[in-house]
Amino acid sequence: MEYKIFGRTGTKVSVIGCGGAVLGIPFYLAHEDTNDPTVQSVFMSALERAVELGINYFDSAPGYGNGVGETTMGRALSKYRDKIYLASKVTYTGSPAEIRSSVEQSLRRMNTDYLDVIQFHGGYFNDKEADNILNGGPLETLEKLREDGKVRFIGVTAEVPTGSLERILTSKRFDVLQICYNLANQLSCDHSRQCRGISAIAEENNMGIVTMRTATSGFMQKLLKREFGLDEDAVTQMCIKYVLSTPEIDVALVGMRNPKEVEINVALANDIDNRYDLDELHNRFR
Repeated sequence: MEYKIFGRTGTKVSVIGCGGAVLGIPFYLAHEDTNDPTVQSVFMSALERAVELGINYFDSAPGYGNGVGETTMGRALSKYRDKIYLASKVTYTGSPAEIRSSVEQSLRRMNTDYLDVIQFHGGYFNDKEADNILNGGPLETLEKLREDGKVRFIGVTAEVPTGSLERILTSKRFDVLQICYNLANQLSCDHSRQCRGISAIAEENNMGIVTMRTATSGFMQKLLKREFGLDEDAVTQMCIKYVLSTPEIDVALVGMRNPKEVEINVALANDIDNRYDLDELHNRFR
């Protein structure tokens, strides 16, 4: 497994990580009820196999099945706690007491005394939200939780880059950015413009960079199957390979439901020689 230094945190993280949405949200991108004990057993096996093969970054959120995703990770990963990094999320709209309570509940569900990364669970940040985070109580609450040893690093997640998100990152009070970046949505790390975008700003501020929706949440698979009859699994691997080929990205999060998926994706991550040359892909001149 290839590892990267995770920005200013100084930790070594696997270039591919386990995303928790598929483990918690019922029927998310599949015909599986995440509350089914049989399904949960397979999920547990997948998480254990991931650790065995060198994956050490695991990301979840309270909203993934109303805590189911966090609980699954907690049950499967507690015995590996000293070998892995656990990340979860919290809303930035609650009061300090509500934010603290949410983090405490995540700690219980994930069966740990501390989280390596706690992230504000965001989508499309505007100026009002940035003002509330930076000048109100939410960020101060996370910083206090860090002082108390409940969390090690503070991050933020976002679906799209905005000027308000840039303000949040340049405050230098965040250690990690989790951003939507994939083959269908390259705006956050635009290699057609020599990697301009929010990822470049995060890198300038020495932040760890994680991708969400690495495999496009099924969009490219459905589109290319419909138009060209392409195999959906092959398209998924192409999408993951594209993100792994982006040097600015530290961890590409992928939802993996069973040990076979884990093994396929780890093999893809380990095949460094066959990654894409993004500069060549974006070259418009012959």
